[in-house]
Amino acid sequence: SSQDETGAYLIDRDPTYFGPILNYLRHGKLIINKELAEEGVLEEAEFYNIASLVRLVKERIRDNENRTSQGPVKHVYRVLQCQEEELTQMVSTMSDGWKFEQLISIGSSYNYGNEDQAEFLCVVSRELNNSTNGIVKEPSEKAKVRICSGGLT
Repeated sequence: SSQDETGAYLIDRDPTYFGPILNYLRHGKLIINKELAEEGVLEEAEFYNIASLVRLVKERIRDNENRTSQGPVKHVYRVLQCQEEELTQMVSTMSDGWKFEQLISIGSSYNYGNEDQAEFLCVVSRELNNSTNGIVKEPSEKAKVRICSGGLT
């Protein structure tokens, strides 16, 4: 790089990609805006020979490639039938990545006695991570779910 009359160095690089470099040097954290290509930040980190930043950007690029190579996220859905008195306990004790999706009332006799309770269908979902040949094995569950092109069967 050349120097000007004041002794300052002229670095002819793209200023767009210098922002994440400067912020990393200021804060020690890698922050890349969504509109910036990580590969551009990597080029700048390599130009300035910031080894720790080069490692971070390469790791982020590798993680993003792994995430996209896995394809779209699939979900397993379950429909659970329960009575009104069981509803709160069922929703509050969901675990293993199950997430509440929808509650559907399937009727009530509207008799306000102790025996008659409103019934509900509770729809829950979970991300499908460990799929092989369309069969999902869930270690904490006893059911196997088969994914077909038309949906769940």
